[in-house]
Amino acid sequence: MERRGRGGCFCLLAVSAVVVLAAAAAAVGEAKLSPDHYRATCPRVESIVRSAVARKVRATFVTVPATLRLFFHDCFVQGCDASVMVASSGNDAEKDAPDNQSLAGDGFDTVVRAKAAVEKACPGVVSCADVLALAARDVVSMSSGPSWKVELGRLDGLVSKAGDVAGRLPGPDMRPDAIAALFDGNGLAVRDMVALSGAHTVGFSHCARFAGRLYRRGAVDPSYSPSYARQLMAACPQDVDPTIAVDMDPVTPTVFDNKYYANLAAGLGLFASDQALHDGAASRPAVEGFAGNQTLFFEAFKEAMVKLGRVGVKSGGDGEIRRDCTAFNT
Repeated sequence: MERRGRGGCFCLLAVSAVVVLAAAAAAVGEAKLSPDHYRATCPRVESIVRSAVARKVRATFVTVPATLRLFFHDCFVQGCDASVMVASSGNDAEKDAPDNQSLAGDGFDTVVRAKAAVEKACPGVVSCADVLALAARDVVSMSSGPSWKVELGRLDGLVSKAGDVAGRLPGPDMRPDAIAALFDGNGLAVRDMVALSGAHTVGFSHCARFAGRLYRRGAVDPSYSPSYARQLMAACPQDVDPTIAVDMDPVTPTVFDNKYYANLAAGLGLFASDQALHDGAASRPAVEGFAGNQTLFFEAFKEAMVKLGRVGVKSGGDGEIRRDCTAFNT
């Protein structure tokens, strides 16, 4: 699903220029980001978003992992431009892609509600992409995690296509080197990858996402702790209801902390991709460091979230400020 620019055509002669200037455009977009971007135009934006997010978190804790995951899925596909928020009557927008079907509705609802509150105070000023970035920070801090200054000034994207999603998001069975390649393509190092994986310290997963580790080839993945595997099999039998889900962190599932990393050492990594971080030569030092020092993890997570928020920032004619996060402006 795509919103075309004025005139609705793309000249073939401009293709090479677009390719050459793509990196420069991204750099310009990043350079314009600033925590003070709305100081003059919408000075209360952070408090408005925080209030809306707080109301959602009080209503359901699912808001926390759902909003945080929504930010990741947005930024890894076409950059941080709220393109994942767009709804399509033809079911062909990013949110309709198979890899996004498991995104919880509470994340979308959080952003929609926060954007509506911001629009009342500052109509047409704050992008949905910035509201999502602020909301992601707020859900972390509201679940005992760290807080950080969010860089602002993103524009909302003009394109949202389901076909753009495949191959751009880390999967539950991916090896660390394959995930690292995805992160590297977005300017994020291995340490950033390990830190951002710590978001799995909150939230849940449907059984189908990891059932292969329990039942594939007639044997349980030996990297699971035996007692943890039995616990998972009890919660997720082979004929389980597809709506059933389990906590990503079996120890402190509603607290944003560093227990996720200690869990990996104990064979409590829910996804194969989680457990592999502990076993990978490049990723293990960061896993062990974060497991032993929560402050170290928090600082790395904050730094990685700021870096992630700079990915694919839209500027100029490449974006807009949507009035409704679920639809392109007309």
